[in-house]
Amino acid sequence: MFRIKICGVTRASDVRAACAAGADAIGLNFSTVSPRRISLELAQGIGAAASPGVARVGVFVNSAAASIAEIAERVPLDMIQLHGDEPPEMVGELADWPVIRAFRCREAGLQPVAEYVMACRKLGHPLETVLLDAYAKDRYGGTGQMVDWQMVFDQRDQLTGCRIVLAGGLTADNVRLAITTARPAAVDTASGVEQAPGIKDPALISNFAHEATGAFAALDGTD
Repeated sequence: MFRIKICGVTRASDVRAACAAGADAIGLNFSTVSPRRISLELAQGIGAAASPGVARVGVFVNSAAASIAEIAERVPLDMIQLHGDEPPEMVGELADWPVIRAFRCREAGLQPVAEYVMACRKLGHPLETVLLDAYAKDRYGGTGQMVDWQMVFDQRDQLTGCRIVLAGGLTADNVRLAITTARPAAVDTASGVEQAPGIKDPALISNFAHEATGAFAALDGTD
């Protein structure tokens, strides 16, 4: 499982920059409502630029399971991220791939996330990874808004058995504090390393990966 994910890549050069910086996952966005959306053909080319061992994660928002599965096979993808309003049943429909379910956190904190995770378990398809993003009306991610990191740490026991990926407004300037405070298993950034939506900045990617790696090393007791 990855620790540092650069999401919303639209160019092979950005994939190479992410891999060189030490990121171990890239996000390929297929959402029809995202400025970072790419075609299947472009995703195939971008995915091929990833270094061995770097996970290719497909990001989908309210797509049909059959459509997601077809894209996942043709790119190919290593993981699927559901970033919309997909029901627990869809996790089972996509059981051939590791599924990351993204949630836009609101006032209720992690309780809705915990309820979703429990529903998946009752259906016989445990959800191993959740991504926590910030809520924004009518937008499904990439907003640059931040999650309450302290809330994530305080309520994380509700998600025992799940890996937590922290997203939402993470940059090189704040990712170390975010990791130290929230204690996630991984971090994800899109807008935080961009010159413009979908256009990554190699220097920002490098700085982000450096800060995140240092923070994780400190938590592991190896820094």
